[in-house]
Amino acid sequence: MRAEFKALHASYPSWNARPVVGITANFRDGNAAVAEAYYASVLEAGGTLLIIPPYPCRDALLETLEHIDALLLTGGADIDPRYMGEEPDYSLLHTINPKRDEQEILLALLADARAMPILGICRGVQTLAVAMGGKVYQDQAAGMGKDLFVHDQEPVERHVSTHGVELVAGSRLAQIFGAVNLDVNTFHHQSVSVVPQGFAVNAVAPDGVIEGMEAVDGRSIMGVQWHPESFIMNGDRCMMPLFGWLVDEAMLYRKAKELHSRIITVDSHCDTPMLFGQGYKLEERSDVALVDLHKMHEGALDVSTMVAYIPQGARDDASLAKAREMAMGLLQGIADRVGANARYVALCDNPHELPHLKREGKKVIMRGIENGYAIGKDLSMVEQFRRMGVVYMTLCHNGDNDICDSARGNGEHGGLSAFGKDVVKEMNRVGMVVDLSHAAESTFHDVLECSMQPVVCSHSSCRALCDHPRNLTDEQMRAIAAKDGVVQVTMYSGFLCKEGKATLADFIAHLQHAIAVAGIDHVGIGTDFDGDGTVIGCADASQLRNITRELLRLGYSEPDIEKMWGGNWLRVMTQVQAAACV
Repeated sequence: MRAEFKALHASYPSWNARPVVGITANFRDGNAAVAEAYYASVLEAGGTLLIIPPYPCRDALLETLEHIDALLLTGGADIDPRYMGEEPDYSLLHTINPKRDEQEILLALLADARAMPILGICRGVQTLAVAMGGKVYQDQAAGMGKDLFVHDQEPVERHVSTHGVELVAGSRLAQIFGAVNLDVNTFHHQSVSVVPQGFAVNAVAPDGVIEGMEAVDGRSIMGVQWHPESFIMNGDRCMMPLFGWLVDEAMLYRKAKELHSRIITVDSHCDTPMLFGQGYKLEERSDVALVDLHKMHEGALDVSTMVAYIPQGARDDASLAKAREMAMGLLQGIADRVGANARYVALCDNPHELPHLKREGKKVIMRGIENGYAIGKDLSMVEQFRRMGVVYMTLCHNGDNDICDSARGNGEHGGLSAFGKDVVKEMNRVGMVVDLSHAAESTFHDVLECSMQPVVCSHSSCRALCDHPRNLTDEQMRAIAAKDGVVQVTMYSGFLCKEGKATLADFIAHLQHAIAVAGIDHVGIGTDFDGDGTVIGCADASQLRNITRELLRLGYSEPDIEKMWGGNWLRVMTQVQAAACV
């Protein structure tokens, strides 16, 4: 064996260090091909290649996406305007490539659903625009209604710059290149006409042609109209920062993906059962619900804790009976939907089964109750709900009930009522975790004094960063930590910032503040998905790996991320259940 082959053969495991970039192939004369410049640029940036030829098999596409860490959409023919709801004008179009259109639009959507980094080049940026809901001119000069300079530099060589573009100040593209002006090449008669929602223009030619766009909602998606790959073929590294960005993002994605394969991820609170009345099915991709089996798989979420949310109402016997029936119905509705998909998902009410279920490849649904109003004045319902599989109960919601005062209530009891103290003790006895989200501060301190077990806040954030009565003070977070409990930071915009739509950065800021105050052993994640919890950059369960990527970017270790992603929450649940006397 030649020496260089021996050296490579002996290099394990260093071969595993490079992220894999999937590159779409052109299709011409019955053959799939990729120009050398594309893969040369990716290799130079430190990536590994997987070429994706155009084919119609969707199962194969899904499998391919499991094995790549980023997607590069390459140049080529025009996109069929019918994908934009337009009739083709063949006097304007050059050639279209139906072999590529459907596959690459679908690839872009599936990669986006997995929060995967994407770079589109020339036709690739147009594919992104169409896939994400934007539009492309069938011919830019005709569409813009004015004379443009020639955007096809043939016969000038492809690695030669022929015009400048202005990069939008503050855009990610400008940050990548450290400049606001760039010299580029040009080979196109089409360009983006309507930028999709969640994207912004990041580069413009002197004649007004859009030369690039990027996601502005936290996703690592970017497209440029020129051909940056061509320059490396002449030894010119001027465009390598763009490919460096793609490979760096792919590496973070890969690390997050690998980490999620090793740990158990738990979302401690979602309100998806509120959508049952709209025909929600766990196995169907929903345009409304933020949690379903598709999104759980794409975001690598192992456990979703779905709650039976009971709005606070009157407290007469008839109303209390109705609330109890509503809770029972929602809990059964969760069980029914899980049972209908037993091949893919399991119902679970204890942490011990989770490693086995993960090894089996099954997602898990746990159940909680939001608002102790569900038990009315009947203490026996605590044990009955626990026997049904309820792992925690939020003592109240937005209003005082017979158990306690709410953060949005009238201070009826001055904290826990006498009945409420019995409820807390009974929850301790039967192994049901006490949840203090929504509770008044008076209730909070009464519960900490009354409970013999750690307590949690399943979906709350930090009052020091956003002054809202539902958020926790630093003193409260320290008190929960002293009780060995856990604070699950939530994604509800109103709890993260006072104005506008909250971003993933806002959520991470609250997470970091909670860690600084309570310690890494007492903080976790409770999204409040489908209860208005969502942020720009983590819009639904499919994008949850974005949290992991940001934590890795900030330098958190795998053990610490594991604690935040469910380790702390499951520790409390294990302790509470181990102390049960039933």
